[in-house]
Amino acid sequence: MTAVDLGIPAVRPTTDTSTRPDTPALVDRFGRVATDLRVSLIDKCNLRCTYCMPAEGLPWLKKQEMLDTGEMNRLIRIAVETLGVTNVRFTGGEPLLRQDLVDVVAATSALPSHPKTSLTTNGINLHRYADALVEAGLDRVNVSLDTLRAETFHRLTRRDRFHDVLDGLAAAKATGLEPVKVNAVLLRGVNDDEAGDLLRFCLEHGYQLRFIEQMPLDPQHGWDREQMITADEILERLGAEYDLAPHVAERGSAPAERWLVDGGPGTVGVIGSVTRPFCADCDRTRLTADGQLRSCLFSTTETDLRGPLREGAGDDELARLWQGTMWAKKAGHGMDDDGFAQPSRPMSAIGG
Repeated sequence: MTAVDLGIPAVRPTTDTSTRPDTPALVDRFGRVATDLRVSLIDKCNLRCTYCMPAEGLPWLKKQEMLDTGEMNRLIRIAVETLGVTNVRFTGGEPLLRQDLVDVVAATSALPSHPKTSLTTNGINLHRYADALVEAGLDRVNVSLDTLRAETFHRLTRRDRFHDVLDGLAAAKATGLEPVKVNAVLLRGVNDDEAGDLLRFCLEHGYQLRFIEQMPLDPQHGWDREQMITADEILERLGAEYDLAPHVAERGSAPAERWLVDGGPGTVGVIGSVTRPFCADCDRTRLTADGQLRSCLFSTTETDLRGPLREGAGDDELARLWQGTMWAKKAGHGMDDDGFAQPSRPMSAIGG
């Protein structure tokens, strides 16, 4: 049995950094610079979305395997103060299940360079934590909501928590976590008839909607490209109800293509990670809850920071490991390559 069979990512091979420019920034061989850190705080989730995990859940990380508060804060500080990270997004699993979330957010927000902070959540407990997160310095939130039908929500998530998500969205808006973004995945034959309704709901409530193509990140490996609702299909469905015009603002490294709705000011975004990849402009670096570095969401290798950190490595050594990881980043995720292999870790363990 191999490590991949066990769901354990391979250790990143040693990469020649002799031609790497003398800069602390997280540069790679293709001229990209990573300034956006995605931090997975926990792999657990209180939903069981059909496209994310099986009904019984997954083998969760043990407490001793996860970075503790001080370790997490230290690595985030190195990323921001030494490596040039300017944006930190906290993800999971479901990050609101991590008991020290507010403390980690506060420590990050208090760093001298004041990085922008955001949170991606399923929204279930957001109404309880919104005030504390704002006080800790969180700037904004992304909330996952794939349907406006309670029965479809239950079918998708295997939980009866639809109204808790709506309460979380309202709380985020009321406490000033702006902009409040909504992430939605359309599944064929399940909720793909709701594109227009989801957009109408978000426009009416002042939320910014982002449709995301379903990606091959499920532990069941049940993703089927032929069944995926593509960006083109999403735009076709929206175009049947709304007048869409490309947004004039520069997209930069943002994953979403934005469109003005009926002349604006309302917008909608479409993240076509599969059919419209934006790898050439990617500025992301990823840290998992157990202290592993990933240069790409679809990486099949990881760099261990937890081991060196616990063995007494200094900040400079940890920074060099991080720099080497990003220098080795591939040109793209390779989904169109014949040899593409789905990551052994599911989305809940990698972080969104």
